[in-house]
Amino acid sequence: MSATAVETGERRRFRPSLGATLVTLAGLAVTIGLGTWQLERLQWKQDLIARIDRQMAEPAVPLPTRIDDPTAWEFRPVTLAGRFLNDKEMLLIARPHQGQVGYEVLTPFQRADGAGIVLVNRGFVPMDRRDPATRTAARVEGEVSVKGIVRVPQPAGFFQPGNGTPVPGSAWMRADPSAMAAALSLGEVAPVVVEMLPGQGAGLPGAPAGTLAGIAPRVELPNNHLQYALTWYGLAVTLAGIYVLSQRKRADTGTDGRPDDRISGA
Repeated sequence: MSATAVETGERRRFRPSLGATLVTLAGLAVTIGLGTWQLERLQWKQDLIARIDRQMAEPAVPLPTRIDDPTAWEFRPVTLAGRFLNDKEMLLIARPHQGQVGYEVLTPFQRADGAGIVLVNRGFVPMDRRDPATRTAARVEGEVSVKGIVRVPQPAGFFQPGNGTPVPGSAWMRADPSAMAAALSLGEVAPVVVEMLPGQGAGLPGAPAGTLAGIAPRVELPNNHLQYALTWYGLAVTLAGIYVLSQRKRADTGTDGRPDDRISGA
């Protein structure tokens, strides 16, 4: 080996500084810890989705007269018997449906078993059907049986607008049974919403095409934890690479710094 090569090899010795090492170790602890936490969240989310799938596949049972633990009933198929209070229906801002913007109709449902009122989401109506007078054929009178999926209303997110104080006839941003009951003087209502399942036309006739046809079961649980974990682990690898290269460059340029700023033996 030539003297030049030996000299070059000596100039490229790995001589990390104490400060850079401490900063890198702290960064690695954070990124690796967050990546591992995301893997734990991934397992939790997969178990949750599997549990929801099992619950939604269970046979429908009558909604209990008293719901002490609403979360235990979420995503459960249930049946209701009673009548719709059509004059007290409410509109909920909905996502576009088949290219149309509009609302979901929440109608109070007076239970025949004397257990009070539960809000039933009957499905989508486009904006030009907002006025109940434009869909009188969809009014369901008398006692009927309804099958649906139980959903627990979620509180408003940090960046999600709240309901404020809606006036009669205005649309709500999200379902809120207690606030809705107060606005319409309904008294006590169940702390859940039942999303009516599609395919009940025989018992609920008259809905115009594309409206009030119920809601297909929907589970809106994003599961991006694996991507997040890989991102954090990738950042850890990148940080380690930058650390190694930067400290080799330090030695190569001959700027070793003060002896007490280097790790002993480096």
